[in-house]
Amino acid sequence: MDLFEGLEKFGLKKLNTKSIFSDEENNRKQSEPSASSEEKTEHSEEEFLLARTVHCPVCEKTFMNLSVKNGRLRRIESDFDLRPRFQYIDTNKYDVTSCPKCGYTALNRFFTHITTGQIRLIREGVCDGFVPEKTKEEQAVYSYEQAVERYKLALYNAVVKKGKTSEKAYICLKLSWVYRGWLEGLADEGLGDSEELSSYRKEERLYYEQAFDGFIKAIQAEVFPICGMDENTLYLLLANMAVRLEKVDIASKLISYILVSRTASSKIKDKARDLKEEIIQRIHRQNG
Repeated sequence: MDLFEGLEKFGLKKLNTKSIFSDEENNRKQSEPSASSEEKTEHSEEEFLLARTVHCPVCEKTFMNLSVKNGRLRRIESDFDLRPRFQYIDTNKYDVTSCPKCGYTALNRFFTHITTGQIRLIREGVCDGFVPEKTKEEQAVYSYEQAVERYKLALYNAVVKKGKTSEKAYICLKLSWVYRGWLEGLADEGLGDSEELSSYRKEERLYYEQAFDGFIKAIQAEVFPICGMDENTLYLLLANMAVRLEKVDIASKLISYILVSRTASSKIKDKARDLKEEIIQRIHRQNG
């Protein structure tokens, strides 16, 4: 399965790479809202967004990009693998900035952090062949399809500019989260187990596995914090991912590290103990 499927329309050439990490240098249940009159009010995704002007460090042009009004968000319980969740909006759809003029795209946190050498690589590997989409009216929201496309562009750019392993892993993780949100929305609409849903589940799994592999490599070569996460937070994330990917031996090692860590908070250790208990129960069920 091609990690960059769907980007052909932008004029980008096919990357000849089997792994995005080569050539490196270094059951969630929907929370029920309370019955307050405020929460009974209809809310639209659009009211939590604003369009801001962004300056592209690659082509020096300015453009409008949708971003989230963080002050208006109401957080609900995160998923087991730290995927953030909020009422009325999936914020993961808006964590990418993409220049519609030249094609330079990155996660918001990395967009302006680009070296002169990386700008040259982006201009040669992305901008020179980039085909902008036809001008559209200013959008009020991004669809899941558009969000996926933007993340794939971010991943493509990260590979071309020889970005850090952790950056590529983080893009893959968030892309898998976007697919998860998309699947949840389609399930809420009662679409059932269609062929389309099956395809999206495979995509979610593909990027999840890439993210896991990338973070494992990143902790061996990079200095913490990694993508804003300290050592214990990233280990807890990877332990949860390992359980889902049925890599129980790796999960157990990560949990053991957290439980003996002098820097891990009591909250993280409690979550590690809960995950350890879940692993034990799974092993018992498997052994029957």
